Amino acid sequence: MASILPRIENFNSQQRIVFFTGAGISAESGISTFRSPHGYWSKYDPMQLASPQGFKADPELVLDWYAARRAQINRSEPNAAHLTITKIQKLFNESLVITQNVDGLHQRAGNYPVLELHGSIHRQKCATCGKDLGEVRDESVQARCDCGGRARPDVVWFGESLSHDILGAAFEKAEQADICFVIGTSSLVYPAAQLPRIVKRRGGKVIEINPEETQLSSLADISLRGMAGMILPKMHEEIYAKIHGRY
Repeated sequence: MASILPRIENFNSQQRIVFFTGAGISAESGISTFRSPHGYWSKYDPMQLASPQGFKADPELVLDWYAARRAQINRSEPNAAHLTITKIQKLFNESLVITQNVDGLHQRAGNYPVLELHGSIHRQKCATCGKDLGEVRDESVQARCDCGGRARPDVVWFGESLSHDILGAAFEKAEQADICFVIGTSSLVYPAAQLPRIVKRRGGKVIEINPEETQLSSLADISLRGMAGMILPKMHEEIYAKIHGRY
């Protein structure tokens, strides 16, 4: 078959692999993106629904919106792209998923380990003291912390910083990576968008999969246009064949 990885001739199980993913990979499971023409922020005010100020002004509105998003996510299933990442991970001794998504589909597909840069919609924390309040188990309960503060989604909102520990771990893995797969992200949101650029600067290879050209496309060693659920299974076959000397 014709190679879709022509610029990476050799693969071996000792290479360190990073998958960096965005909303596009979950869109194939029917979950809306944020910045596309038909995404969430084309319909809703992000500062009203995804900011500390918006939560303070109308917490019920914000919690109801996140409850609806969780319900949609819980009805969705990991798609071929998520499932193929698990297969590719099994070919290498060291791999990691770094995601901007909060939906948990990577974990449900068996991807491991996963660093969630923007948190998880399935967890909650105190809006006042920041205490971890665990998983959201009943959408009808508006929980409060022991300190009296309201429970809020444990996700990163506009105006908030990413977890220093998680971001630091992501940067460290990017510094060490031999190959970075960038899947379904516009590569516009910093500091997360810096990760593949770190890999490239350190001499690693960057493989982008996205339906549209992005700001990263010209820097990537390989930039493939299309849906990850179609491309990744073919890529897995080729990587498997190259590692096992059958290509």
